[in-house]
Amino acid sequence: MSAQCQVTGRSPGFGNRVSHSHRRTRRRWDPNIQTKTYFLASEGRRVRLRVSAKGIKVIDRDGIEAVVARIRSRGEKI
Repeated sequence: MSAQCQVTGRSPGFGNRVSHSHRRTRRRWDPNIQTKTYFLASEGRRVRLRVSAKGIKVIDRDGIEAVVARIRSRGEKI
């Protein structure tokens, strides 16, 4: 599975790890992805989403129904 948030679309960032001697090697910054289960009252079922910490805050702000509608409008299956 990819390290990508289903709500915000956040994905890993890439860059260089710089040592004390200033040698550079490639590295990546992964987003804080959590697997969360939410209850959809309109459908009477639970959905499991892979969301970042920012995505959890977006769901708290907008509501799970609105967020799921947005995800489905992008063509993603839930």
